[in-house]
Amino acid sequence: MPVIHYQGYQISCEPGENLRKALLSFPAPLYNGMSEYLNCRGLGSCGTCAVWIKGISNKKTFMEKWRLKFPPHRGRTDFRLACQVRVWGDLEIVKGEGFWGHKEPVEKRKINESQNQP
Repeated sequence: MPVIHYQGYQISCEPGENLRKALLSFPAPLYNGMSEYLNCRGLGSCGTCAVWIKGISNKKTFMEKWRLKFPPHRGRTDFRLACQVRVWGDLEIVKGEGFWGHKEPVEKRKINESQNQP
């Protein structure tokens, strides 16, 4: 069974399970602020479930590619929409800050800052 590593949680799921559904089954928040209530419920049209992932999943869907062409995600190839991701192996997930999760997350900034210090 694949394991999803997200905000200190290790979430087991079935191969091919939808990432959004798997994450919503645990108390770690997928959405930031009001986007918990103001989202498309997994249709792929709003972009509020954008995350960075590392691991084995499906290729980007047509809907995901379409949504990621618009602000605030435009030009970012490193994002995935959790609602469009199928989990095929272990994944590491990082959620960014901001309404759409598009801003660099604190964990990522700390890593970058520590690498730049002498």
